[in-house]
Amino acid sequence: MKNRITELFHIQYPIIQAGMIWASGWRLAAAVSNAGGLGIIGAGSMYPDVLRAHIQACKGATSKPFGVNVPLLYPDTEQLIGIIVEEKVPIVFTSAGNPKTWTPVLKAAGITVVHVVSSTAFALKSEAAGVDAVVAEGFEAGGHNGREETTTLVLIPGVAAQLKIPLIAAGGIGSGKAMAAAFALGAEGVQVGSRFVATPEASSHEHFKQAVVAAKEGDTMVALKKLTPVRLLKNHFYDAVKTAEDAGASPEALKNLLGRARAKAGMFEGNLEEGELEIGQVCALIGQIKPAAEVVQEIWDEFAATTRRIGSLLV
Repeated sequence: MKNRITELFHIQYPIIQAGMIWASGWRLAAAVSNAGGLGIIGAGSMYPDVLRAHIQACKGATSKPFGVNVPLLYPDTEQLIGIIVEEKVPIVFTSAGNPKTWTPVLKAAGITVVHVVSSTAFALKSEAAGVDAVVAEGFEAGGHNGREETTTLVLIPGVAAQLKIPLIAAGGIGSGKAMAAAFALGAEGVQVGSRFVATPEASSHEHFKQAVVAAKEGDTMVALKKLTPVRLLKNHFYDAVKTAEDAGASPEALKNLLGRARAKAGMFEGNLEEGELEIGQVCALIGQIKPAAEVVQEIWDEFAATTRRIGSLLV
């Protein structure tokens, strides 16, 4: 396929792997890029020296384009951006912050910039800030979520109707059928997160991967709305948060309950009861762990078959 997304990133398929904390290391990014998609290293869980090591390892594992996702809410952002520029990473996805802050710096270094948003208003602000493309992420997504609670089915056509730059859809997309739906709504690419957690190359703990493939419909919920909304797999920690929120806990009390390194404990170290297990609703449709290259090919093949099937209905 050739469209604005494949040409922007110089990739074969308009399938982007999300830069998820504790899952998206260099092995996953390289595997997705080698398979024809765009692999992304998730810098949100990395110290600057760790990010540099992952970038260098990814360069050694693929000759294809790859990118880095940088959540702009972390204190090390300036150092992370500096390393990305020094290492000549070709593509950066920013999120959780103001794109005006770093887009000019990255663009001056010749880097393609994409920003992740959860509303049409922020999509337009990102376009005005000079980004090359936007990821619009619906409320089905795992991890940190939009306060607007707009679902992908509503968000994508709304953004597509007003945006001039290319649009990538995210949130609840883990199959070729979902990709076809996103394209029907106006997207030119998809960002896939949760499906790539359930791969051997993901750096998340095996216990977390098994919990993801075992999850059923209704096993995730959004919590911590007084802080930053986050979609979590239900466990003892989630139950404690829900109890506190139902009792009217203050933001400070919720911060104390969350503590430090709880996401690392859950997703990276495999503490399935006390850890923070960030995953999207689409986990209910993930039945097994399989290599990232197979995931990319299956999504593409199903997308092609779905679009042909829909086309045949018009004859």
